[in-house]
Amino acid sequence: MSSAPFRERYGPRALVAGASEGLGAAFADALARRGLDLLLIARREEQLTATADRIRQQHGVNVITLVADLADIDAVLPRISALDLPIGLLVYDAAFAPIGPFAGATSEQLSQAAAVNVRAPLLLTKALSGPMIARGRGGIVLMSSLAGSQGSPNISAYAATKAFNAILTEGLWSELKPHGVDVLACLAGAILTPGYQQAEGAKPAPGTLTPEAVAEQTLNALGHGPIVIPGAVNKLGRFVLTRLLSRRAAIAIMSQNTGGLS
Repeated sequence: MSSAPFRERYGPRALVAGASEGLGAAFADALARRGLDLLLIARREEQLTATADRIRQQHGVNVITLVADLADIDAVLPRISALDLPIGLLVYDAAFAPIGPFAGATSEQLSQAAAVNVRAPLLLTKALSGPMIARGRGGIVLMSSLAGSQGSPNISAYAATKAFNAILTEGLWSELKPHGVDVLACLAGAILTPGYQQAEGAKPAPGTLTPEAVAEQTLNALGHGPIVIPGAVNKLGRFVLTRLLSRRAAIAIMSQNTGGLS
């Protein structure tokens, strides 16, 4: 896909939430290559500034940064509105994952997971989709996960929040398509992000992809349906887990992959 049609449909600017490093930064790079200006949001100012500076130098697009905690979306939304920027594409990649047995998770961790993974993308989608509908064009990409296709021990709360995003996307894909707004959920498998590599007990699973590969495959799928699963191995894995096996068997297999995380 050339940069001109993509910019015309989803430009002039994309908002990437969770853009300081890893997959969020890969999305920012991929969008800049397609000619979109960027609004990048993340908590960590140093990493966010470094990512923005690099993208400006490499791609020559306009990049604005907003240092903010998406767990407090009520405070973030007015700051976005005050910038008065035409946002044609939302990519929500921010996430918080309590890792380990549910019994050991604190109430604060669970509340943060719900705030970052569910409430923030829900309300940000609501805020940005209205102007997209009015313009008759736009796009929304929400990161889900293969972990959300069934129960995933030791990341149970995280998996449940990712299931929410997939189901939300499927409904909005149908609702907003007549208004010219494309909605897509990426059900990713393991990604070699800094967070994944730092998790104790994590090991490269079959089908593990780089952030760059996930970002490219996701953006290329925008406008072609409500769900994308990057990687042939991951597509096959989801088919087996959701179509061929019982739920009990699927959970047991996931437990082999996630049961050692802590």
